[in-house]
Amino acid sequence: MIISRTPFRISFVGGGTDLPDYYRRDFGAVVSTTIQKYVYVMVNEEFDGKVRVSHLKTEIVDSANEVKHNLVREALKLTGIERGVEIATMADIPERGTGLGSSSSLTVGLLNALYAFKGKLESPKTLASEACKIEIDILHEPIGKQDQYAAAYGGLNYIQFNADGTVLVSPVSVSEQNKQELEDNLMLFFTGITRKSRVILTEQRRNIPSRLEILDQMRAQTRELKECLIKGDLNEFGEIINRGWLLKKRLAKRITKDIIDKHYAAARKAGALGGKVCGAGGGGFLLLYCEKEKQDKVRKVLGTLKEIDFRFEPQGSKIIYHGDQK
Repeated sequence: MIISRTPFRISFVGGGTDLPDYYRRDFGAVVSTTIQKYVYVMVNEEFDGKVRVSHLKTEIVDSANEVKHNLVREALKLTGIERGVEIATMADIPERGTGLGSSSSLTVGLLNALYAFKGKLESPKTLASEACKIEIDILHEPIGKQDQYAAAYGGLNYIQFNADGTVLVSPVSVSEQNKQELEDNLMLFFTGITRKSRVILTEQRRNIPSRLEILDQMRAQTRELKECLIKGDLNEFGEIINRGWLLKKRLAKRITKDIIDKHYAAARKAGALGGKVCGAGGGGFLLLYCEKEKQDKVRKVLGTLKEIDFRFEPQGSKIIYHGDQK
C-alpha cells in the first residue's frame, strides 16, 4: 500500500502569465504558496489483476487504457502500469471547480504514488513536468504550469516560466514572524459556486493578444510582491493583491460575477485591504488580506460564506505511507 499526500495551492499574483500563449513571448511568473489542505492518493496491488479506480465513482476494468478517469488513465500509462492496481483518492476540500489547483495536485499525487508503487522515488521537477505533459500536452487542457510546480515543490515561491519551456522555482525568503503574521491576516471563504475552469481559461487564452499590457502589469506585480514579503511590508501585500484582482477581472468576462463583486466590495468596506478569487475565477474560494482586529467585521458581512482555516505548507507532494504490497 502506498499513500501520497499533495497540497493545494493559493496563487497571490501573476496568474495567467503561466499560460504558454503569454510566456513564450518572453517569460511569465507567479507568487504562490501551498497550504495545509491536501489530496490523498492510495495505491495498492489488485488481487485479480484488474484496474480498480475509486473516485467520484468506482471503475473496474481490465487495463489502464479502459479507465475513463482521464488523469488516472494517463498517469497509469505514463508510469507504465497496465493492470493489477487499485487506486483511491480523497481530499480535504472539493476537488473540482474551487480554484485551488486541485486537478494538478491530483495529477502530481497520482504520479508520485504510482512511481512509489513501482519502487521509484521521483523528483519534484519530474513530477511537475510529467503532470504538465498529461494535462496540457496529452489532454489539451487550456491551463498553465503554475499549479503542477506548486504542488510538486511546495512552499511559498516565486515561480518563473521561461520562453524555452523551462521553469525556475525560487523560495521567497520570509522571516518566521512575518510569515506567521501573513498567515494570520489571510482569510479564505468558499463562495458556494463551483465552475469549470476550462470555459474561463479558453476565453482568457483567446483574449491574450489584446491583453498583453494587462498581463505585463500582472507579471511585474510578482516582483513587487516578492520584495514586500521579504521586507515584511504586509499592508502593501494587501494593496498589491487588490490591484492584481482588478487587473485580472479585465482578462475575461467570466472571471467574476455580480455576487462575487458584491462580497468583495463588502469585505473591503469592512476592513479587508485586498483579495482575489482563487484560480481561474468565476467561483470557488475568495481570498482576503485583512488585519486581525478587523476580521470579525469581515466575517459578519460575509456571514453566508463558509470560512476555511488554513496554514502554509512548506512541503510539496510526499509519500506518507509505504507498506508491504504483498
